[in-house]
Amino acid sequence: MIARMSKYDFILYAGQSDDFIARLRELGLVDVTCTGWEPTDEDRALITSIENRTKAVEQLTQFRTTERFDASAAPLAADEDPYACYRTVTQRRTALHTEIAQTEKSIEEARPWGEFSTETLHRLSAQGVTVRFFTAQRNTFEQQCETWSEQAAIEPISEDKTTVWFVAVTRDARELSLDAQEVKAPTMTVREAEAKRMSLQAELAATDRELSRVAVSMEGITAERNRLRERLQGVKVTATAASAADGTLLVMEGWAEAETSDRVDALLEEYPNVLYIKSDPTPDDEPPVKLRNNRFARIFELVGDMYARPKYGTLDLTPFFAPFYMLFFGICLNDAGYGLILLAMGVTMLLKFKEGTMHRAAWFATMCAVSTIAVGLFCGSFFGIPLKEYFPSVPFFDFQGKFFSWALAIGIVQILFGLLLRVLTITATVGFRYALSTLGWFVILLGGSLAAGLPMLDEAWVIPGFTASSPAFYAVLGAGAVLMFFFNSPGKNPFINFGTGLWDTYNNITGILSDVLSYIRLFAIGLSGGILATVFNDLASGLSPDIPVLHELVVVIILLIGHSINIFMSAISSFVHPMRLTFVEFYKNAGFEMAARQFEPLTKLDQTENK
Repeated sequence: MIARMSKYDFILYAGQSDDFIARLRELGLVDVTCTGWEPTDEDRALITSIENRTKAVEQLTQFRTTERFDASAAPLAADEDPYACYRTVTQRRTALHTEIAQTEKSIEEARPWGEFSTETLHRLSAQGVTVRFFTAQRNTFEQQCETWSEQAAIEPISEDKTTVWFVAVTRDARELSLDAQEVKAPTMTVREAEAKRMSLQAELAATDRELSRVAVSMEGITAERNRLRERLQGVKVTATAASAADGTLLVMEGWAEAETSDRVDALLEEYPNVLYIKSDPTPDDEPPVKLRNNRFARIFELVGDMYARPKYGTLDLTPFFAPFYMLFFGICLNDAGYGLILLAMGVTMLLKFKEGTMHRAAWFATMCAVSTIAVGLFCGSFFGIPLKEYFPSVPFFDFQGKFFSWALAIGIVQILFGLLLRVLTITATVGFRYALSTLGWFVILLGGSLAAGLPMLDEAWVIPGFTASSPAFYAVLGAGAVLMFFFNSPGKNPFINFGTGLWDTYNNITGILSDVLSYIRLFAIGLSGGILATVFNDLASGLSPDIPVLHELVVVIILLIGHSINIFMSAISSFVHPMRLTFVEFYKNAGFEMAARQFEPLTKLDQTENK
C-alpha cells in the first residue's frame, strides 16, 4: 500500500535556511521538494567529488575481499587524508601497471636477440660501425642472404620455423636495400628487462600495503562523502526554494508521512521564526511515494522499482502481482533440480546478507526457487529427467501436451484481475460511475471465459445453464455491452458515448487479444528449458566412451557444463519475461500510473546507510 502523506509549506528567513535544513535532516522525516533544480558549475564539481568518493569506497570495499588486503595494516595517521592517499596510491598503481605492460613488451621484443651489451653498441657506433636489426621470412632470408652480404655483414641471431632475426653490420650509415623489416634496436637485454619487471612488480606489491592502510581507514572517505552529500542536499533545497520579500524570506514545500507528521509538527512549533501550513495533498499535487507492504510483498518491491513507483492516490500493485510473478518464474524455469540449486544460492545469500538490498534479493531468489521446485515436482521434471519413469503411479502434469492452453488461461485470469483492480482504483479516486465502462469489459471477458474458455480446458468444466449458446450468456454480454457503449463518458451525449464505445471496442479487442497471446511465452520458455535439459542428458549418455572411470568422468563433465549453461540462460529468461508480462500486460489492464518521485526525506547520513 501507499503511505499517506501530509503536505507542508514553510516560510522562513533566508539566513536561517542552513540551520533549518540541518534540523530537518536530524529529524529524518521530511522530504523537501526540489523540482526543477539545475546544477551550477560549482554544484557539478560537488557532484563529481561525491561520485569519486563513492567509487573509491566501492573499490576499497572490493579490495578488502581480496587476498591482497592486509587486515593487520596500520591505519592512516589522523592528519592524513584517506581520499588523497587513495588517489596517490591508485595513480601510482596505474603508472606501474602501464610500465609493467611496456616492460613485458620489451621482453618479447628483446627475447630473439639474446644477450648483448648496449654499451658495446654505443662504442661501435662512436667508431663508425653501425649495427642494424632486421627480421625476415625464413625462405626470403635463405634466398637473399648472399646478395645482402654484398651490402653489409649479415649475422643471424635467432630463428624459428617462419622467421629469422639478424643484424647487418656496416662501416658507415649507408642505405641498405634489404627485403626485410628493420626493427628498432632493443634498449635492454631480456635479462635486464626481466629484472626491471621484477622490480616494478615489487613496487606494485608495496602499493598493496599502502592501499591496505587506506582500506582500513576508509571510514574517513565515507564520512567525507556523506558530508558532501548533505551539503548537496542543502544546495538543492535552497536553490529551488522560492524567494520572497526581496530575498529576505524563503518558501519551501515539504512532505512527511501522515503517521509521523506529529513529530514534524513538534519540531516546527519549537523552531523560531518559521511559519508553516499543513494540509492534505490535492489532485494537483505530486506527492512523493513511499510503499508500506507486508513482508511477502516487500520482497517484490525491487521488481516494481525497476519500472516505477505507483502514483500517489492510486493502488500499489505490488501485493497483487507478487504471487503471479512467483508462479510465472516457476513455470518458466520448471525444474525441481534447478529450483534446488537456486534455493541453495538464496539461502547462502540470506546467511551472508542480514539486511539491505542484497537481503531482499536473497529472499526474492528463495521465493522464486520455492515456486520452481513446486512447479517442477507438479510437472515431474528433475534436471531434465522425467519423474514419471520412476514414479509411474503419480499423476504428473503433462506440461508439453497440455500447458499451451493453460498458459492462455493464466493470462486471462491475470488480465481479468487487473481489470477488476482498475475498477476499484477508478471507484476510489473519481467515483464508481467512471468505472462502469471498464466494469462492462470485465463482465464480458469474465462471461466469455466461463462460458467458452472453461470447456476448452476440460470438457467436464461446463457450467450448467451458462454456455456460449445459453440465454444467460447473452444476457451477460448485453449487460456488459450497455455499460461499454453508454457509460464510458458519464454526463455526455449518449450518441457520443456510443461512438466512443465503438472505438474503444476495436482498441480493447485487439489489445486484449495480443495481451492474452503474450502469455504463450510461459509455455515456450518452460518447454525450451526442459528440452535443453533433456538434450544435455542424452549427450552425456551418448557421447561418453565405454571405458570405466572415463565414462563416468565424461558424463559428469557434460552434465555440469550443459546444465550450468541451461540454468544460467533459463534463469535469466525466467526473471525477464514474467517482468515483461507484469509491466506490459498486467500494469496496462490494471490502469497503472507512475509516480513522479519516491519519498526521500532529508536524513543525517552515516557510514552504515548502505549496509
